[in-house]
Amino acid sequence: MAGKLYSVCKRYLKNDEDIEEVLADSFYKIFTKLSQLHNHDIFEAWARKIAVNECLQKLRSTKELHISLEEDHAVSTDSAMENVSFEKDILNLLNFLPEGCRAIFNLFAIEGYPHKEIAVMLSISEGTSKSQLNFARKRLQELLVNQHI
Repeated sequence: MAGKLYSVCKRYLKNDEDIEEVLADSFYKIFTKLSQLHNHDIFEAWARKIAVNECLQKLRSTKELHISLEEDHAVSTDSAMENVSFEKDILNLLNFLPEGCRAIFNLFAIEGYPHKEIAVMLSISEGTSKSQLNFARKRLQELLVNQHI
């Protein structure tokens, strides 16, 4: 599970130290609450949800989960984007989204949460969730076109 949960955390967090910290916190929570899991067939989904929640908690605690449509929050893509390989296309490109957009894109497009749940999880409006998802999609399309992927 370490590799799978690391990949989940990497989609939300950029800093390797933060990823390792959240991963350790996730495993601690998984092990301490394992007795509460009655259906072991859903263990992987349950563990993944814990990791996602830990990532969101980390983003909230570091105040990096700013929800903004301003372009200046996006990472500069000039030289960094030149080396994006096709095999890691979308997941690597997520690093070039602002933190808030990336979190919402992950929750909606990858984790499958509806906008209503995302709004509650992030303490934002449903409309903000939708607009941030739209911004993330447009930004990813721009990045893909610029790289001819």
